[in-house]
Amino acid sequence: MFIGEYTYSIDEKKRLAIPTKFRQVLGKKAVITRGLDNCLFLYPLKEWEKLAEKLSRLPLSQADARGFARLMLIGAMDVNLDNLGRVLIPDYLKKYASFKKKVVIAGVYNRIEIWDEKRWEEYKTKTETGIGDIAERLGELGL
Repeated sequence: MFIGEYTYSIDEKKRLAIPTKFRQVLGKKAVITRGLDNCLFLYPLKEWEKLAEKLSRLPLSQADARGFARLMLIGAMDVNLDNLGRVLIPDYLKKYASFKKKVVIAGVYNRIEIWDEKRWEEYKTKTETGIGDIAERLGELGL
């Protein structure tokens, strides 16, 4: 399980160190892809396989289903953690997430989200401001 929030820098070779706590769960190989809200998702292989299987079952006849599956699957790339626990962020994903130098690595239960630091702060502030309304809507869903 991934939980917590950490700030790291991407080095000049486009490598990002993954927090030690997360490496133990992630293993040596993972999958990185476009996420929602212009962040990146980093999945352990087993979690990625579960998601990919669900995506493969979406109806081809629905444009939204095709688009979402494309976003997630075409944007995905296998990554290996090096001996220092770093992953290489591909250029197209770095561009998609508008990464500068500093990023936030956030544990979200079964995946890791990687955000541009400024974008994360904006998103977090907006979400924290409306947390009461969000909680109320989720209550209607049984949470």
